[in-house]
This record gives sequence, C-alpha cells and structure tokens, in this order.
Amino acid sequence: MSEEKKGFFARLKAGLTKTRNNIVRGIDSLFNGFSAIDDDFYEELEEILIMGDIGVNATAAIVERLREQVRERHIKEPSECKQLLIESIKEQMKVDETAYTFEQEQSIIMVIGVNGVGKTTTVGKLAGKLKAQGRKVLIAAADTFRAAAGDQLAEWAKRADVPMIGGKEGADPASVVYDAVSAAKARGVDVLLIDTAGRLHNKKNLMEELRKMNRIIDKEYPNAHRENLIVLDGTTGQNAMVQAREFGQVAQLTGIVLTKMDGTAKGGIAVAIQSELQVPVKYIGVGETIEDLQKFDSDEFVNALFDVKREDGEAAEVAEEEEDEFEPLFRNMD
Repeated sequence: MSEEKKGFFARLKAGLTKTRNNIVRGIDSLFNGFSAIDDDFYEELEEILIMGDIGVNATAAIVERLREQVRERHIKEPSECKQLLIESIKEQMKVDETAYTFEQEQSIIMVIGVNGVGKTTTVGKLAGKLKAQGRKVLIAAADTFRAAAGDQLAEWAKRADVPMIGGKEGADPASVVYDAVSAAKARGVDVLLIDTAGRLHNKKNLMEELRKMNRIIDKEYPNAHRENLIVLDGTTGQNAMVQAREFGQVAQLTGIVLTKMDGTAKGGIAVAIQSELQVPVKYIGVGETIEDLQKFDSDEFVNALFDVKREDGEAAEVAEEEEDEFEPLFRNMD
C-alpha cells in the first residue's frame, strides 16, 4: 500500500471513530453478551445497525444473509458471527470495476447536490486526479448563483492546471454547459467536469434547470459517456438519503461522492445509501487536499469501521494515536 493510501486509511479510520463507537461497541457487547443465537440476538443486532445509520433495508439484507450463513455452517456461538457480519457488509458495498470506465472514455461528469456539501471542491480534486492520469480535462463553472463560486473553481482549475469555461455570476447555467460541451468537442477533451449550483432538493425550478442541462448534453454530445455524481455530506445521515432520492428523480445517478467523513457519527449512511438506492459510492473524502479524496474501497471502509487490522499488518490503533491532533476539515466550502 502506498504512503498516500496509508495516510488516507489512517485519516478515514480516525474520521470514523464516532461511527465506530455508535456501532462496534454495541456489536461487541452483543456478541459477547449473548449465549445463544436466537431471535432476540438478531433483533438486538438489527437495532444496533439501524441506530448506526446503516438503514432499514441494508440492515434487513445483512441480517438475513447472516441468518443463512449461521444455518449453513451450523454456528452456535454468537462470538463466531462477527467476521461473518463484517464480510456481509463488505459484500453489500462492493463497487464494480466498471464504475470507473469514465476514466478511459470521452466522458461528461455532472456534479450535483445541495448547498455546502463540497461540490466545487470535489470537481477540483477530480480534475487534478484525472489530469495526473494523463487525461485532457475541461471544467465548466455552471454554478452561477453562488457569489464567488466561479472564483473558487478557478482557483481549483489553476491548481489542477486545467482550463475552465464560464464562472460569471448571474450567467445562464444552461448556456455555460452548451459552451463547455462545444469547447470539449472542438478541443478533443477527454473529460468534461461540470460544477452545478447547490440546488435545494425541494426547489422545483432549480431541478427543472438541471433537467435542461442534461437535455443539452444529450442533444449536443450524445456519444459521450455520462456520469451524474451526487455529492453528499456524510455528517447528515438519513438526510443525505432523502437528497439522493430527490435528485435521482431528476437525473439518473451513476455514483455517490461522500464528503466530510472526517469526524461523523453517521458514517453508516454509506452502507444504507448504496444498498437502498443501488447507486455505488465511488469516492469518499476525509479532508481538504486532493489526496483526501479517494476511490471508495469497501474492504478498507469496513475494516476502518470495525477496527480490523489491515492486510499489510499495520496495527489498527495507528489512527487512534493521531486522533488527538485531528481537526475536522471541510467547514466552509461548497
């Protein structure tokens, strides 16, 4: 594992401390406190998972799979169930390799979500990552409502060394998208990243505008690989689920970016969203630098959540030692 990935794992593990306290301590006391695997045991497990923001549907699927494995393997001791539970949650969260085909194809990625979740920052980080992979990237600043949104994105574009279209406050977002698509085709761009305004999911006119931008892309660049990534704030728990459902009615969501995972007690929402919406978590963010946004890895996430020792043998307690110096980030960015 690279130093960058090691550092990210440590940050992720530190960030999930509150979530771990919500879920794992309860599970450990459950597995050690029950003498038999019975209906009471499963009911208690369900309650712990739901209280940890795993979600009702995901919890039901996880517990049902556990029941099946316990029957098939004739397991009698509750303490023997923990690893089965961990593997079941990992299975729920697997991200198929085809989820990242946009990295190799001519693609248009629209980044959407409500105010304050980290969309502009996510666009900038993705631009930097794709540029580092040798891709020709263009950014479209279609968030023309928020003051200084264009300036903020321009700073990210400069940092990533990629060109940007738009950014003027008050401009028509759909016209920005039209100009950006035209430029992407003319310049032979590999990936067009579109930053959109922070749309409140209950504002119908803003949602209609999102539909309009999608129609322009469909008409002007029908052959491009399409991605609609919704950025969700990991600290908002079930509210993030509501947002994802609302946006899913307007745009066909292809992936989720979970930000602000550095200090949330609601990290279990990552499991719930993927299970209930059948939309993969593709990226997870734990800080403000480009390295703090990484592709989602179900094994690493669940290992961090359950305090499991990594394959490289490094003690799981490493992140706890760093926690006193850990400062939650992402406080003032959109």
